[in-house]
Amino acid sequence: MLGRSNGGVWLVATMTVCFSLSAHAAGESKSGDAALGEKKFYTCYGCHGTEDYKNAYPEYSVPRLRHQTAEYIVAALQEYKTGERPHATMHAQAVSLSDQDMADIAAYLQGPQAVKPASAGGHTPPVQVTTCVACHGDVGLGVDAPMTPKPPILAGQHADYLVQALGAYKNGRRKNAIMAGMAASLASERDVEVAASYFAHQPSPLATATTGSK
Repeated sequence: MLGRSNGGVWLVATMTVCFSLSAHAAGESKSGDAALGEKKFYTCYGCHGTEDYKNAYPEYSVPRLRHQTAEYIVAALQEYKTGERPHATMHAQAVSLSDQDMADIAAYLQGPQAVKPASAGGHTPPVQVTTCVACHGDVGLGVDAPMTPKPPILAGQHADYLVQALGAYKNGRRKNAIMAGMAASLASERDVEVAASYFAHQPSPLATATTGSK
């Protein structure tokens, strides 16, 4: 686990990498049509539109997607499509989608405006999230920085989903060099749980994407 003394060095290095990736990815995103995305999301409601729905084997809450950052939704779907994120059901869904389909669905889920970053308002986040805040912000609502794709909103996400995602980055099942390094800085299961619980309990616009949610 990183101590406070070297956390600042890690943050600078992480932000440098994030900005470098932003420069390479700029201009690659498509504009999405939210109205079309709502129609294309119909096969996703069974899991992502049901409150407290659980993934099976292993069991964890499926992520809340309403108001999630559109660019992140597209990036995640692309990773499921290529297999960088291994999940049989999500792979089957993603391979059926074109780039435009993904952009439309992401626009629908995000809504008219992206969530704006916010600060911790004076309280100090736990040391376990020192390496997370450079990209995700100190309350999990992101940072004012030109990163493309935008990292996901973590505030208000299910803690058990965050735990399993961090575990997948730690053991290499999810292929992402930046997140592998981030997750590796969480030396113990307890560190992972503290980080996940902290972000999960922050005020958030994230919600289950039910058919009636906006």
